[in-house]
Amino acid sequence: MSNNDRTISTNQDVVSFLTEQHEAIKRLFVETLDAADAATQQKSFDALRTMLAVHETAEEMMVHPRVRRKVDGGDEIVDARLAEEHDSKVALAEIEKLECGTAEFSKALIHLQGAVLQHAEKEETEEFPRLEEKLDAKELKKLTDAVVFAERIAPTHPHPGVESGAVNFAVGPFASLLDRARDALKGSAA
Repeated sequence: MSNNDRTISTNQDVVSFLTEQHEAIKRLFVETLDAADAATQQKSFDALRTMLAVHETAEEMMVHPRVRRKVDGGDEIVDARLAEEHDSKVALAEIEKLECGTAEFSKALIHLQGAVLQHAEKEETEEFPRLEEKLDAKELKKLTDAVVFAERIAPTHPHPGVESGAVNFAVGPFASLLDRARDALKGSAA
């Protein structure tokens, strides 16, 4: 996450918190695609990749399980979001292998951008309103705290196939340790 994305307030309900993160992700896509050179694009992409990986992991660990338990039809809603998240992780992992500053990189990133923005819109229109209906303000704030905790231990790179909350709890901290070590060796801010 870049410094300007850390200004998202955690003193709010989980829906507002995650929606603000969606906006930060949108800005990072634009920043990455509009970068003046390959080095700048790589730096922006690293911030985008980290934010996407951390954000989705936290949703998988904390938000989606709550939707399954509390929302009528929650299983169908969450299953659809998890399928989208899996596809995005696969695409993001493939983009990581591409060289920044190339047409191939930009084309793949534009495709991912469309999928991620559509996914965020579905969360904001199908999942989040139902969560707000079922949880009171105190529960929504507590869920923000849980999401923030999950983000602190989340991997910083995509791990396709790790989409369930239980698997994220089992594998996530180890994957996070490896990812953060890889980031430190690479010199990226994670």
